[in-house]
Amino acid sequence: MKTLHYLGLSTLALGAAAYAGPACDSSADANNVVVMNASWSPKADIVDTAVEAGNFSTLAAALQAAGLVDTLKGQGPFTVFAPTDAAFAKLPKGTVETLLKPENKDQLIAILTYHVVPGKVTADKVVKLTEATTVNGQRVEIKTNYGKVMVDNATVTATDVMASNGVIHVIDRVILPESKNIVEVADGAGSFSTLLAAAQAAGLADTLANGGPFTVFAPTDAAFAKLPAGTVEMLLKPENKDKLATILKFHVVSGRVYSDQALSAGQAETLAGKPIMIKAWGGKAKVQNATLVETDIEAKNGVVHVIDTVLLPE
Repeated sequence: MKTLHYLGLSTLALGAAAYAGPACDSSADANNVVVMNASWSPKADIVDTAVEAGNFSTLAAALQAAGLVDTLKGQGPFTVFAPTDAAFAKLPKGTVETLLKPENKDQLIAILTYHVVPGKVTADKVVKLTEATTVNGQRVEIKTNYGKVMVDNATVTATDVMASNGVIHVIDRVILPESKNIVEVADGAGSFSTLLAAAQAAGLADTLANGGPFTVFAPTDAAFAKLPAGTVEMLLKPENKDKLATILKFHVVSGRVYSDQALSAGQAETLAGKPIMIKAWGGKAKVQNATLVETDIEAKNGVVHVIDTVLLPE
């Protein structure tokens, strides 16, 4: 097995202790990239491989506190983008100690599962990706800059550390998933005040904040302004709550559906019980008669796609 030349990475960074299997033959080419004997078979699982390496003690403690040790010692396979102790040390002072507290277990799980991708994704496959869906549910961004592979804002410093149930790629920073829910993300954007007011009036705000995961095709304030004069005011009246709820549910799909998945599917069943049609037309991505103007905005409990027109069920 050979790490890609232009990555300039070496599995030697972990040291020989990372490998629990029998000694394997290796040699280095002119670019100092280690070539591993393809017949070598690792016997240690991901957790034991990381522990034995000696520079992942914080990660190991975090996995223990999050109750994820047994999962990552399971059959898998998994791909782990593993932050070193030095990577955890880059977090603001006190962050690790706070995350390890029992009351923050859910937050810790969300962060750690954001470093894990289902399946065995070796370096030669990683460099061909632009993103990867993690066990957390959110996607990490992957790109190559100036000969370095980046996962979100972290640099991959060693690749293809093989374990019996997957593969480890070492990174120099802890990567953090989006921690705000759909309502908080929309509120922070500043262009969805009408949508948020409507969700509140329809009794859906709490569901969108705490339920999910959901995919929301979110009309902007400008989109609501396209409706006939007085429509929004009429819908916000208490007696029209059910009608408003039906309209808003027509913008929400159960599960986390990214734009490429939505276009590939061609349609999606909404919470209103009716499907919406999704297609590329005239060089633009369309949902019903609305144009997608921004896509794949992450939230803790889903993903938001911005549209320029309010969708109205028949």
